Amino acid sequence: MQDALAQVKRQFGQSYPLVIDGTRITTTATIDSINPSHLREIVGKCGKATKADAEQAIAAAHRAFASWRDVEPHTRADIIVNAAAIMRRRRFELAAWQVYECGKNWREADADVCEAIDFLEYYAVEMRRLAKPAGRVLPGEDNAFFYEPRGVTVVIAPWNFPLAILCGMTTAALVTGNTAIMKPAEQSSVIAAKLMDIYEEAGIPPGVVNYLPGVGEEIGPTLAEHPDVALVAFTGSRGVGMLLNRQTAVLASGQAHIKKLIAELGGKNAIIIDDDADLDEAVNGVVASAFGYQGQKCSACSRVIVMAPLYDTFLERLIEATKSLKIGPAEDPSCKVGPVIDDESRQRILGYIDKGKQEARLVHAGDLGFLGSEGTYVAPHIFADMEADAIIAQEEIFGPVLAVIKARDLTDALNVANCTPYALTGGLYSRSPDNIRRVKREFRVGNLYINRKITGALVSRQPFGGFKLSGVGSKAGGADYLLQFLLPRVITENTMRRGFAPNILES
Repeated sequence: MQDALAQVKRQFGQSYPLVIDGTRITTTATIDSINPSHLREIVGKCGKATKADAEQAIAAAHRAFASWRDVEPHTRADIIVNAAAIMRRRRFELAAWQVYECGKNWREADADVCEAIDFLEYYAVEMRRLAKPAGRVLPGEDNAFFYEPRGVTVVIAPWNFPLAILCGMTTAALVTGNTAIMKPAEQSSVIAAKLMDIYEEAGIPPGVVNYLPGVGEEIGPTLAEHPDVALVAFTGSRGVGMLLNRQTAVLASGQAHIKKLIAELGGKNAIIIDDDADLDEAVNGVVASAFGYQGQKCSACSRVIVMAPLYDTFLERLIEATKSLKIGPAEDPSCKVGPVIDDESRQRILGYIDKGKQEARLVHAGDLGFLGSEGTYVAPHIFADMEADAIIAQEEIFGPVLAVIKARDLTDALNVANCTPYALTGGLYSRSPDNIRRVKREFRVGNLYINRKITGALVSRQPFGGFKLSGVGSKAGGADYLLQFLLPRVITENTMRRGFAPNILES
């Protein structure tokens, strides 16, 4: 990993053009990717696509669709497995890019690369399963049930899992026979360029996947509203997700299909601490869930709901455990808390911290020292004596800010846990079988974790996704995920023919 970090740092400042129909396109304007740990460092300069570039990418993907759609599913799966092998070979290099571009520490960066590899391998296996012949053959009648791809897919990905999520959504589109346009987050466009290289090396033909970095506000409407786009796969904020929901719902001139939107949004996730919980496990799990990757995960814990008899003891131990987290640059393996992604994010988080000081009691604020001017750092903050309807207990903050709420009993705790418009992840620490059974039944979230941290879902083992305003309900890395990218068809043939028509050409 140290060798990879050194190798990657020597490549800082390189340019990464758009890739449309297999051609590198240099743009006049570029997007500078800044290292959030050290703001003076430019990781890379990525192309900045225009509306015309977006239209060109859609046209390329539309042209490529007819041939890619008809490639045998097992052949497409083989290419995706090739990509997994390439990514596995480049594991440490890809992790190093994430350390520098997105401020992930070593463990978080490596886990993201491993998850991307898992998506490639798993979706290849799933496509082989879905490609198996199905249907019923009866005397005098053959019935075939099969799937075909939807068409041009726009993939709009976030920066917090810059390889795994972009790779997962794009791979799902490609392996099912769709063509794709990758629109990465501005903050993580260099990592997306590396993924584009991997797809090309694996054997994806020109135009089947296209790399289109750019500013969402500038090219997003074109990508979402174009009549040749069949599907938009998005992971990100609730606000952008709702905007895409409106844009894709409008029938554009010349559009002959209903667009599909896959939207995986945010969360306001809670962990309940029962009064018989193992405090060692509970404290460690909450700290990891709340402050891992600086709280910049949609699955992160931002509320911890503690039973009244245990409240003071738990809070004291939580504060001490949080004090032990070393804050520093992501490339330092001894640091547990790095920078947030950029200054806009830092200012937003600091605004929530100011609101928290008005709503509750600030019981811990980490010390940044000199780091405040070096990068976009925000120290972990813990607020206690919080009302369940307070702003920082209801709105997604996406930063290292944790609200601690006291509950009278389990009924009260469940009411608090379920009182937000989100339903993504949740957790419980308890040694009571009855309480565990009740929480499983009544805590309504997409992914519920018992006696463990609530982050770090694994592909296939813990398919991930939420409902309510956290998403559309389907789960990435699960058996139903690829179905969103496919259309089912049935062909019925009457086989009770009386003779065959002659072949006119041969006769």
